[in-house]
Amino acid sequence: MSWDDRYNDEGYFYGVAPNDFLAAEYQAIPLGRVLCLAEGEGRNAVFLAEQGYQVTAVDASKVGLEKAKKLARDRGVEITTVQADLAEYQIEASSWHGIVSIFCHLPPKLRQRVHRAVADGLVLGGALVLEAYTPAQLNNNTGGPPSAELMMDAAMLKADFKALDIVHLAELKRDVIEGRGHTGAADVVQLLATKP
Repeated sequence: MSWDDRYNDEGYFYGVAPNDFLAAEYQAIPLGRVLCLAEGEGRNAVFLAEQGYQVTAVDASKVGLEKAKKLARDRGVEITTVQADLAEYQIEASSWHGIVSIFCHLPPKLRQRVHRAVADGLVLGGALVLEAYTPAQLNNNTGGPPSAELMMDAAMLKADFKALDIVHLAELKRDVIEGRGHTGAADVVQLLATKP
């Protein structure tokens, strides 16, 4: 099923509330420009816009981004949307006060390339907020990609983001309740890191 198909109905597949980890940690991001990767229907981007950030949401799904724009209008905020595959999208260097990656699962080579670009893309003092599923999530049947190679763990993120100062890095089991797409006990890894 394509992402356009997944998002192509009345409701919001992952709900309209922001991710819990982002909602708890967003204040680590200095006020300014924030890039949300694989942002889908816009719940995290719109939340950040409501907090006063200038937000750009990137996603491959035109349908998802149309819904993101509608959610922003409904909430009385503005976001910039960019329809692009992360394999092609160029993250501008030293341009972002924050970069948000919530359940943005990519094949290993692409993940490493995108994560390098994320570290380069932050301004000094800028912050990365990331949550992803670990391979243990395959046992839960509560959302996430179908294969372990698309998942992440703490050791991998430590290696990918060695250029950043890690503020918080943990693997844990928590209830992820986000619309129909993510519902129930989940195995995740969470990272908050800043650019020294």
